[in-house]
Amino acid sequence: MNLLFVATSYPIDNTDWRGVFIRHLAHALAARDNITLSVWAPPGPLPSGATQAATPEESAWLKKLMDHGGVAHIMRSGGLAALATPLKLLRYLRSLYRREQHIDIYHLNWLQTALPLPRSDTPVLMTVLGTDLKLLSLPLVKQALRRAMRNRPVAICPNAEWMTEPLTSAFGDLAIIQPVPFGIDPIWFAVQRQPSLERPKWLAVTRLTRDKLGPLLTWSEPLFRDQQRELHLIGPMQEDIALPEWIHYHGAASPEVLARDWFPQAAGLITLSQHAEGRPQVMLEAMAATLPIIASDLPAHRNLVWPDTTGLLCSTPQDYEAALQTAETPELNQRFGRAARDWVTEEIGTWAECAQRYAALYQTLGANRHE
Repeated sequence: MNLLFVATSYPIDNTDWRGVFIRHLAHALAARDNITLSVWAPPGPLPSGATQAATPEESAWLKKLMDHGGVAHIMRSGGLAALATPLKLLRYLRSLYRREQHIDIYHLNWLQTALPLPRSDTPVLMTVLGTDLKLLSLPLVKQALRRAMRNRPVAICPNAEWMTEPLTSAFGDLAIIQPVPFGIDPIWFAVQRQPSLERPKWLAVTRLTRDKLGPLLTWSEPLFRDQQRELHLIGPMQEDIALPEWIHYHGAASPEVLARDWFPQAAGLITLSQHAEGRPQVMLEAMAATLPIIASDLPAHRNLVWPDTTGLLCSTPQDYEAALQTAETPELNQRFGRAARDWVTEEIGTWAECAQRYAALYQTLGANRHE
């Protein structure tokens, strides 16, 4: 089948942290014998056999979009660009869909990429992240998406089960709503963790925005400043945030650096995000590497963190302090980590298994097209 794979993020090279999960998914799909893959995405190394569907003009614009933090970041920043950028994206996508006439399946990453779809019976599969749900609250967006879905087979695939109910409410009469978790790269399962819990090193791996950090800095200060533990913050600075001197900030890091240098010595992963999450990929990777998780009590985190089994959830500074103390107990730290790896091995699996889940849906959509 001829598959058009559309995404607005993609790593420019093997050291780039941005859009790595999109690259993994594209490679897993291209490896399947029955798929001929065309990719419309920012420039970067494509899998063998795949073709770049973007024109040189579109590629240059998509690269610029990535350099400025992506569509969602630009829209959050406000100003004229918050309006102009999504409109230009829709114009480029409309042109793409018009010139790609021999497509059997559209695989569209994120709901907004479906808005300019032409009227046809060509099936479409849409992946959905947590931020996509905010899009549905904008005026006329839901109606426009419903118009794009009419008279064609559609599957909407959130990457976590908690999004099923609102998506079913909005589109269940027009589409299959089927959660499909993203896969995990084998490098994370290969991590051999040997943390020192005498002076624990905790990791927070995140884009630095106020929503993504949540109360991390304020809750952590009395527990890490002048204490016998360290908090290491890794990720790109996407908002102007002043970091205190007691925190160890290292900037962005590639997956290879995280797997080689950071995860093996970490006591665990902390995320106190208040951001609209789907199923955070960094949490899955940390769990595959046997890191216990301490997380804010959000729907996306409840879907991953089983309290006192794979980690701990917290809603208050007191919860957070107790979670650190519990997870720093050597026996519990190891037990949480083993349970986390066992769970993601059984429930999530590799990118090849993720591609198999999507391929099964492609077959269903293709069959529905010809009914």
